[in-house]
Amino acid sequence: MLEILKAIIYGIVEGITEWLPISSTGHLLLVEQLMPFQEVSEGFFDMFDVVIQLGAILAVVVLYWGKIWPFALTGKERQGRTDPMSFIKMDVMTLWFKILVSCLPAAIIGILFDEVFERLFYNPICIALALIIFGIAFLVIETWNHGRKPKIRKLSQITYQTALIIGVFQVIAAIFPGTSRSGATIIGALMLGVSRTVAAEYTFFLAIPVMFGASLLKMVKFGFAFTAMEAVLLFIGTVVSFVVSFFCLRFLVSYVKKHNFKIFGLYRIVLGIIVLLYFGLTVA
Repeated sequence: MLEILKAIIYGIVEGITEWLPISSTGHLLLVEQLMPFQEVSEGFFDMFDVVIQLGAILAVVVLYWGKIWPFALTGKERQGRTDPMSFIKMDVMTLWFKILVSCLPAAIIGILFDEVFERLFYNPICIALALIIFGIAFLVIETWNHGRKPKIRKLSQITYQTALIIGVFQVIAAIFPGTSRSGATIIGALMLGVSRTVAAEYTFFLAIPVMFGASLLKMVKFGFAFTAMEAVLLFIGTVVSFVVSFFCLRFLVSYVKKHNFKIFGLYRIVLGIIVLLYFGLTVA
């Protein structure tokens, strides 16, 4: 029962932090330092903390199905359609092509150097530094953006060049845990003149192929060799992550319509300092 309780806590942490720009991986690694699983095989948590993000991704799919499904196949959408290509929503299909362009840099870097990055940077000190540095970045960029009108106010206005640059920012999160994938892409988007609402939505959609790919890669490396306990922990963590993410997404979308991201920057800085002090004293 204690292991199941840990899985629930991990799911709650993942569901909250996956979408808020405060780093889900960083938080999960820190929680794992404080309350690690005991009855699992070696390497299980490295796979677990990635795969439970599928629950968070499923929440995006459910909430934004109408915006991300590229085929018009039901109800009134089918009336009067005879051309096979007319069943395709070209605006949605174009959005997916741009998302794939954004995915390319992180996919290439992640496949080639994933284990190297884990060995070098997946530790509390690197996480704390990333939390602080990107927290400062949020404060600086939001201050710089104050009073400026965004140039890109619709998803359709994102160009392939903009999509690629946002993808480059995502690489930073792939290298340094604690950066936050959503935080890195939102910062990149804001710097390019994307509105907060559009930056948040694009980040949500970008997570779908990224996290499906990362989860599949982790599961392949782990070998799908789960014990009964591990399968239960993975299922519970994923379900809890989905439920919590569902409500967290709705909160964030409502929040960014009226507020900036400075509060998240401050939170990152404070948490980073606490982590540095805690683990610094522990090592000492």
